[in-house]
Amino acid sequence: MRVAMIGSGYVGLVSGTCFAEFGHQVVCIDTDAAKIARLSAGMIPIYEPGLEPLIERNVRAGRLSFTTSVAEAVPSADVVFIAVGTPARRGDGHADLSYVHAAARDIASALAGFTVVVTKSTVPVGTGDEVERILRECRPDADVAVVSNPEFLREGSAIEDFKRPDRIVVGSSDPRATSVMQELYRPLRLNQAPILVTSRRSAELAKYAANAFLATKITFINEVADLCEHVGAEVQEVARAIGLDNRIGSKFLNAGPGYGGSCFPKDTLALIKTAQDHDSPVRIVETVAAVNETRKRAMARRIIAACGGSVRGKTIALLGLAFKPNTDDMRASPAIDIVTALQDAGASIRAYDPEAMEQARLCLQGVTYADDPYACTRGADALAILTPWDQFRALDLSVIGDQLRARVLVDFHNIYRPDELRRLNFQHVGVGRQPDTTVQRETVEPVLEPAE
Repeated sequence: MRVAMIGSGYVGLVSGTCFAEFGHQVVCIDTDAAKIARLSAGMIPIYEPGLEPLIERNVRAGRLSFTTSVAEAVPSADVVFIAVGTPARRGDGHADLSYVHAAARDIASALAGFTVVVTKSTVPVGTGDEVERILRECRPDADVAVVSNPEFLREGSAIEDFKRPDRIVVGSSDPRATSVMQELYRPLRLNQAPILVTSRRSAELAKYAANAFLATKITFINEVADLCEHVGAEVQEVARAIGLDNRIGSKFLNAGPGYGGSCFPKDTLALIKTAQDHDSPVRIVETVAAVNETRKRAMARRIIAACGGSVRGKTIALLGLAFKPNTDDMRASPAIDIVTALQDAGASIRAYDPEAMEQARLCLQGVTYADDPYACTRGADALAILTPWDQFRALDLSVIGDQLRARVLVDFHNIYRPDELRRLNFQHVGVGRQPDTTVQRETVEPVLEPAE
């Protein structure tokens, strides 16, 4: 099939590339001419494991190309995806749909023959109705059907998620459009991925509801972690005990500094605003969003307390800046709040992240960036692990301890065992655990599930 993907950001680029890998002819479109030039030259603007060789292979095979011209790609397409950004709107927190509406108008001007227009962007309930209104207003003669097909991709695991999804949600009441979407996703039937056909509005709400529920699980276990610290329990043991219940499940029960990224913060806020507009408030989600924001700001206080109550004039080494491992995404990362609070308290920050330092430079000021974890910790007064990258899970703690001015380690993801840290004379602060316990239990290692 012939696919046009409007928007060559994270969702559009990954989805378009994976459709090309299935054998479809895909053109990815973006208004950013510099981005299209870089993509055409083989330079990938985002970090996603496995994406670069996949793009190279499909470009070489002639199944994937890039352009700035809607008029060039849309007329021959069977399916046109809208995969543009929907950031939180300044001032009120509603999803900014200006890019979606602009894409719809551009598509309308180029339609030829029966075309399925698909909203892949995360959009509030009713957006598909507005997209259809724009299309029919601009082109009353067009033979077009509008479908909602939300994405459920986790950064860092997006290619695997696309190829082996839990489900494919298709919001459509048009039999022709549904048939086209089933043919488009036919290669995934080999993986027995269920295609769930719903109403368009149900599909739109399903995306927001899914992200809000996962954000709720993360926030729940973070609050349980705080309680564990006060009552003498261990959050990893509690999480394992409740996660073995099939009704609950073990994923997204890893305590940490709070959720971030491009999806959960803006999507929970957009759902809250939609619910308020319809006089049906989602109080649980409102609380989740508020608690998470408070938690991110509070994490710096743990570092300050571990340093004796003051970090003024001290150097704090931070390992990890991206909101999760296997991505360079700094959007709403807890690191931003933590760095800002530490700097406000008088600390100097030295940081290292395997992929996110280029993006971090755009949103963090006054940070010194190191070439590796050991250069980051050399001469620092304390170390905090903010992002659980795999390469941080087997550091030579003896070397790091000798390099630090004080053996202070704040481990926001409980990567290291308290007994190991005590043996090396570290003053250790974790999340939801008791660093001074001497009771020997079965070791419960964290399963570091991606946050989204």
